[in-house]
Amino acid sequence: MDIKDRARRIKAVIFDVDGVLTDGKMVYGNYGDELKFFDVQDGLGIRLLKKASIYTFIISGRFSKITLRRAKELKVTKVFQDANDKLKIYEKLKRKFNLNDDDFCCIGDDILDLPIIRRVGFACAVSNAQEQVKREAHYVTSRSGGSGAAREIINIILKFQDKLEELTKEYYK
Repeated sequence: MDIKDRARRIKAVIFDVDGVLTDGKMVYGNYGDELKFFDVQDGLGIRLLKKASIYTFIISGRFSKITLRRAKELKVTKVFQDANDKLKIYEKLKRKFNLNDDDFCCIGDDILDLPIIRRVGFACAVSNAQEQVKREAHYVTSRSGGSGAAREIINIILKFQDKLEELTKEYYK
């Protein structure tokens, strides 16, 4: 099955955070505050998925208040943090939303993402992902995590579902 066929089937996208929606760097301030750098193009892409009636999920191995804030801003369907067993969460999502493996895209960068990457219909790795993840992905982005990689995949999904032009036409007026 080619990328076009895989993208056409997508009804839900799972995002990792550190290394996918951010560049993966951890920045801590003197007062215990944590900083993350999110890409605004990825953010608009996530909003476009919502407009296209595609579910968006964040499954992160770490807990961060900043992740919750960003997910709320973008109206992400559901957020899971401190997720050491991402596959267990994935299986629950399939049941709760009545979806199957082919309905999911997962964007990951590290070995914690592999159990889901191995199951979904459209498995994606960011260009700076660990080699094991890239080997098992159906698609590897040209952009790095935190630098528009998620948007690259979102555009592919929306393009092959013939939704991209309709969803973005208001911006070309």
